[in-house]
Amino acid sequence: MASVIRHPADLRNRRILLMGLGVNQGGIGVARFLAMHGATVRVTDLQTGETLADALASLAGLDITYTLGRHDEADFEWAEIVIRNPAVPRESPWLALARRHGAQVEMEMTLFFRLCPAPIVGVTGTKGKTTTTAILTTILRQQWPDTVMAGNMGRSALGQLNDIQDDVPVVLELSSFQLEALDEQGLSPQVAVLTNISEDHLDRYSSLQSYAQVKASIARHQSPDGWTIYSREDELANRLMASMPGRRATFGIVPADVDHALWLEDGRFAGRWDGEPVDLGAVEALAIPGEHTRLNVLAAAAAALAVGISPDAIARGIAAAEPVPNRLEKIATIDGVDYINDTTATTPAATVAAVQAFGDRNIIVIAGGSEKRVSLAPLADALANHAARVILLDGAATPGLIDLLNARQFSAIDGPVGSMDVAVQLASQAATPGSVVLLSPGCASFGMFRNEFQRGDAFRAAVAQLTARDER
Repeated sequence: MASVIRHPADLRNRRILLMGLGVNQGGIGVARFLAMHGATVRVTDLQTGETLADALASLAGLDITYTLGRHDEADFEWAEIVIRNPAVPRESPWLALARRHGAQVEMEMTLFFRLCPAPIVGVTGTKGKTTTTAILTTILRQQWPDTVMAGNMGRSALGQLNDIQDDVPVVLELSSFQLEALDEQGLSPQVAVLTNISEDHLDRYSSLQSYAQVKASIARHQSPDGWTIYSREDELANRLMASMPGRRATFGIVPADVDHALWLEDGRFAGRWDGEPVDLGAVEALAIPGEHTRLNVLAAAAAALAVGISPDAIARGIAAAEPVPNRLEKIATIDGVDYINDTTATTPAATVAAVQAFGDRNIIVIAGGSEKRVSLAPLADALANHAARVILLDGAATPGLIDLLNARQFSAIDGPVGSMDVAVQLASQAATPGSVVLLSPGCASFGMFRNEFQRGDAFRAAVAQLTARDER
């Protein structure tokens, strides 16, 4: 069995197999980090060299060997350490083969947690984790301009290790897949934020309870002086986090009579910390729409208080927060119609929050996609109650969504359509001045798209074509 890596120098001459390079910057950053610290690196990925061309080009010149379009047993027998991409299930038979030959199985995050010299703030949840991570980073940068943000949004944590200062907290977005590995190795961040829990990834987990247990593991291995921050209005989160070993702080819409809690009061972000009242500024200072975003702000603010940021600095950070790309991101306004990219809404709960964020405006929603084995009934309810028209993308989940909409006597449906260009064209034809065209699928992207980010890029390109057409 390979020894545990606790310093970058421990990587030198180690035989390391990166399983699943992926197309985002996370896998690229891991491969680069390993090679630059003297490891003997092999990459194996079921995707072809053509699909991974951009990733391979960014790694050109590094001493890395590739097996692409397949996996070879010899690679897994050779490796001392296998680092699996989050998309690789922990039950993979290839990982079992590696373990039988004595390999240690890691993920980027398990290595990073051991190598990081600074305190770590980890953020997870079914929805809102990226926005919370970004808002928290903006807040921390009011005091520490060099605060590093990384994790599930495609930014390699290992790739930024050299930029981390010992006394400046690092902010990480952590997916359930990343938490699996951290839990297996008894690792938790010093400050753990759980935004909420609802159905997701039931194509990978056997039940909501199984998925929720993985989410809750973000705080399971904290010391007593750690902080666990969660929504007191999320029943499942409350039940799971009540037994965690760290100190607890909560957030929610209404006040709570406890020493560490944040809430909304008289149009302000407010609460109590260490038993004393805190005022974190006016809600109207926040430039990002939606009640769910205000909850994300409260979660981020609680984490900031936990690491010692002053209320004044938190208020400045909230006012400086900007929409995160691919999350309720306004792409353009054309002929009085706002085009909003919310491609990372890959669950029904996320799309429900998105359509509610626009109140009574005339909303044309582009939704649908591939299956995650979660109930689509909440998505159908939200679309039937709030959307003027729904354009459905092709995918395994879409026929079931059509049935649910028909059962609700909602007939303003186009699709399934096989391209984003057609979806955007149909949406623009249905829109009138003052309308919102909202890409918020409520489903995964696989099939039509490589991932949700490619789906968002396709939406941007299709909207750009509308702009070009209008200029002709």
